[in-house]
Amino acid sequence: MTFFLVSSIAKVVVVFTAILVTVALTTLVERRICAFIQDRLGPNRVGPQGLLQPAADGLKSLLKEETLPVRADKALFLLAPAISFTPALLTFAVIPFAAPLPTRWGDVPMVVADLPVGFLYILAISSLGVYGVTLAGWSSNNKYALLGGLRASAQMISYEIAMGMSTVAVLLLAGNVTLSRVIAQQQAGGWYVLSLLLAFFIFLVSAFAETNRVPFDLPEAEGELIAGYHTEYSAMKFSMFYIAEYANMLTASALMATLFFGGWDIPFTSWDNGPPWTLAKTLATGAVFCVKTACFMFLYIWVRWTLPRFRYDQLMALGWKVLLPLALVYLTVLATAVWYLKEQLGWAYGPAFGWALFGLNAVLAGLLFWWLDRGRIVSGSVARAEGEV
Repeated sequence: MTFFLVSSIAKVVVVFTAILVTVALTTLVERRICAFIQDRLGPNRVGPQGLLQPAADGLKSLLKEETLPVRADKALFLLAPAISFTPALLTFAVIPFAAPLPTRWGDVPMVVADLPVGFLYILAISSLGVYGVTLAGWSSNNKYALLGGLRASAQMISYEIAMGMSTVAVLLLAGNVTLSRVIAQQQAGGWYVLSLLLAFFIFLVSAFAETNRVPFDLPEAEGELIAGYHTEYSAMKFSMFYIAEYANMLTASALMATLFFGGWDIPFTSWDNGPPWTLAKTLATGAVFCVKTACFMFLYIWVRWTLPRFRYDQLMALGWKVLLPLALVYLTVLATAVWYLKEQLGWAYGPAFGWALFGLNAVLAGLLFWWLDRGRIVSGSVARAEGEV
């Protein structure tokens, strides 16, 4: 019991410290990537290559004047940034990030809390982050902030359903809600990004919307809402919302790597698939997990500085008219295919099973993207002018 408590405390300190440091450095990475995409220089003055810019930004936020609107709900106004930030940290607690670490007292699983209901825990906790955004908009007593908060809640409801339905596809193959089991299943039969290609696409789009990132950052739309829900915030409280955004990006990236890219599994080798566990395996798998997560973080940043923002009606239409029906139809087709392969053909999940599902997903994805590209669904609320091609 003593060893369990000590190891759990150590994992909490290490993991949450790593998240906070990564979030701080991500602000610098985003600004440098943005500068590269726009063919200009990024932060390069504070420290070597600008590495101390996040520390300078944090110090500036701490020293700036705190403002509090006269008619704001003071308790909720002060509490909202923390409510927005906390769920991202709590969600990361159930994501395995490396192979078990061997010690003289036994193997230590590299996950803060290896819950048997980890999957359901993620769906429950990840939805709570929108409360901070909504309360920030309402408690500010500012109409633009309130509109931003309402947009955030409507956006969360619209895309949370599609995201949840896409993860049901993972449960159909894994047969378990424990994330460590999901990783083990992918080690045996191949990554789910191949056998569940459309589910990954739905999850990816929903993750962009859930984290309020471009092209779905409508709660912050500067052109119409003057930054939306955090309009009245300043200094460190203002910075907390950006810290929460990057923490949510990190958690969503780690979750995509876990559900669809094998988590900490090292590709093209079975060396890390089972015991005996060694320190080398723990370090190598941890490094691979970090690389996979970093690739999705880069994708978030790349998309932000490449694509324009949607209109709000397009945002809602995509969620309700495209992703939700697509997820329902896809689950029906997938469940039928899994039933046929398992019950009629007697196949167990393995490479052949995965390739069969990949073929099905490739056909469905081709039909879907061909249909979307013809402008039959995501066309917005403005009808085409008569005679327009």
